[in-house]
Amino acid sequence: MPLHMPSLSELRNTHLELFKFHNRILILQAVVLLCFVLLGLRLFYLQVLRHEDLLEQAENNRTAILPTVPNRGTILDRNGVVLANNYSAYTLEITPSKVKDLEATLDELSQIIDIPQRDRRRFKRMREEAKNFDSLPIRSRLTDQEVAQFSVHHYRFPGVEIKARLFRNYPFGPLASHVVGYIGRINQKEKDLIEENDDEGNYRGTQYIGKLGIEQRYERELHGTTGVQEIETSAGGRAVRRLASRPAIPGQNVVLSIDIKLQKMVEDLFGERRGALVALDPRNGEVLAFVSKPTFDPNLFVDGIDSESWKQLSESIEKPLLNRALRGTYPPGSTYKPFMALGALETGKRSASTIIQDAGSWTYGGHTFRSHGDVGLGPVDMVQSIVLSSNVYYYSLANDMGVDTIHDFMKPLGFGQITGIDLPGELRGLLPSTHWKRNAYKKAEQQKWYGGETISLGIGQGYNTFTMLQLAHATAAVANGGVQNSPRLVTATQDPIERINRPVAAPSAVNLGFKPENLAVVLKGLVGVTRDGTSARMFVGTPYQSAGKTGTAQAVSIGQKEKYNASKLEEHQRDHALYMAFAPAESPQIVLALVVENAGFGAAHAAPIARRVFDYWLQGEYPSEEDISAMQKGLAGTPIGVRRRKDDIVMKATEGVMGAVGR
Repeated sequence: MPLHMPSLSELRNTHLELFKFHNRILILQAVVLLCFVLLGLRLFYLQVLRHEDLLEQAENNRTAILPTVPNRGTILDRNGVVLANNYSAYTLEITPSKVKDLEATLDELSQIIDIPQRDRRRFKRMREEAKNFDSLPIRSRLTDQEVAQFSVHHYRFPGVEIKARLFRNYPFGPLASHVVGYIGRINQKEKDLIEENDDEGNYRGTQYIGKLGIEQRYERELHGTTGVQEIETSAGGRAVRRLASRPAIPGQNVVLSIDIKLQKMVEDLFGERRGALVALDPRNGEVLAFVSKPTFDPNLFVDGIDSESWKQLSESIEKPLLNRALRGTYPPGSTYKPFMALGALETGKRSASTIIQDAGSWTYGGHTFRSHGDVGLGPVDMVQSIVLSSNVYYYSLANDMGVDTIHDFMKPLGFGQITGIDLPGELRGLLPSTHWKRNAYKKAEQQKWYGGETISLGIGQGYNTFTMLQLAHATAAVANGGVQNSPRLVTATQDPIERINRPVAAPSAVNLGFKPENLAVVLKGLVGVTRDGTSARMFVGTPYQSAGKTGTAQAVSIGQKEKYNASKLEEHQRDHALYMAFAPAESPQIVLALVVENAGFGAAHAAPIARRVFDYWLQGEYPSEEDISAMQKGLAGTPIGVRRRKDDIVMKATEGVMGAVGR
């Protein structure tokens, strides 16, 4: 057969195909090369630039960091009595991320263990605030029987566990609750504050924080330092082994200056009456008792207070949540007069020997300012004005001094000022001045200070409103020779293991510079009150000499032409009974200021409590049950009954209530 010779066109097509094939190869090579370049760049990015980040992520996927919550420190009184501690109890907890149908699981669980609706509502709130993989309690404080019941059915509930947790406990319940405070679940505002303070790590796994009182003020010391455990996990999330750990450091114990026996005695003496008492050691500012009545049970708040209990506390006309010693402001009444007298001497506005004629009333600008029952006391000097509590003397004195002179003298004593006590939420009260009034009101006629407004200031009325803490603080300065110590509740922190106290540094004392001879005049008047004056009846036969001043302060204003008649007023409109005092007069060891709301005269209802406080603190004598019962009923004239040595009173906690053994 003859050979076929390719035509020219066929050769050209072959060359074209080869050319196209070579181009495709080049393009493919370029694409492959580009892919390798991109892959190399990606590897460089991952292996070099992001090496540390990815290594950390891989390590995190392989390991789990579990926080170890520290034991919260305890709170002790000055004698080592425990006021707040912890106990362990079983808790039923759910990890939502491990549960397929949460509502169905809760329904099934409730058939085994009682889960009230309030616990379900609380669980829902916590779930909204927490991360999905957090373990959240659905029921706390399980009984042994409930633990056993769940253990039998545990296999049916993946993601549900029983854990042992520590719970806060206040063994004496309502006693000293305004001082100790309470803890509660951390809310969003507190979480934000923790983040601002870069303290998130120390609160991992922690659900509670101090909300009030010492629990809040010393939160950092009480909380401790959270520990961690690094656990290696499998792909399924099971723990394989522990890689490393750092133990939690328990919180420090906090030692208070208060004497819980004294605190209980005063709260018992108040009974159902409202009021406040602050007792200080004038030599160092330590708070010996800090009473606000009525009180509340802080145990209600630990695991979230139920709505019914909260409603009772928040809507009660008695205001049990109000710390009256710290935030209750009252006119000081006649307890202000000794300070007015000292101010007159220090400013040179009046001498101790100046005689003022007390005719039973005093007139200024056409207004008559009344005295006690419109009965005149006749001629009185400064000492007699304190002993007999002459209103006319101090109406006249206030007019002579003027509002700004009064303000400038009283301010260093602490009236209308923050004392700096180590409790949050202290109120300033009101120490009036012309400057204050110009800034307090908007209208020009309201901003002007009128001379008649000064007159009532002299007897502790008018715009004057102070806390019992401020009154006790000022009284302590006078009792201590003009040297003032800042009030404080915490004297030391204590290592929870070694039980070694570490004293908390006290602020430096301030010498107010009062002349000894002026202080002596006021002291003579205050001693005279307990010997021959308005509180003499309550201090008959004491082996110690005390100094004090009664006070009766208006709760509501009545017209100048009206006479006070308690029987015509509602109970909450009646006058407050006040008393300020210290003992022994020659070398004071204890100072106090107290108010019994709407009780009437200070001599009848406040001074008797002071007598029992001094008897206990100086003589070691505790009032009898009969005496306490009479005081609770407001029978001020009841004689002081049989008393017991305080060493014989053994306090114990029984179901959250402090009792006295051997009464």
